[in-house]
Amino acid sequence: MILDIQFKIKNNLNYQRYIRENSYWYKILNRNPLMFKQFEEEVKTAYHLRTSDKISRTLDTIELIQNVVSTLK
Repeated sequence: MILDIQFKIKNNLNYQRYIRENSYWYKILNRNPLMFKQFEEEVKTAYHLRTSDKISRTLDTIELIQNVVSTLK
């Protein structure tokens, strides 16, 4: 695996955890470093780190707060 990818994985705890849980990525990234973008997308999907996931969580939190406030009235 090229050093650049190794540094990216080492500096990101989510990447480290994911690559340990899904070790087949070691082989893929060793053979084709250009697959790193796909690796990043898979990590974001697995750990719900996409922007749409964050927005969804925020909306759920707002809805929960609204429900709590309405029940307190």
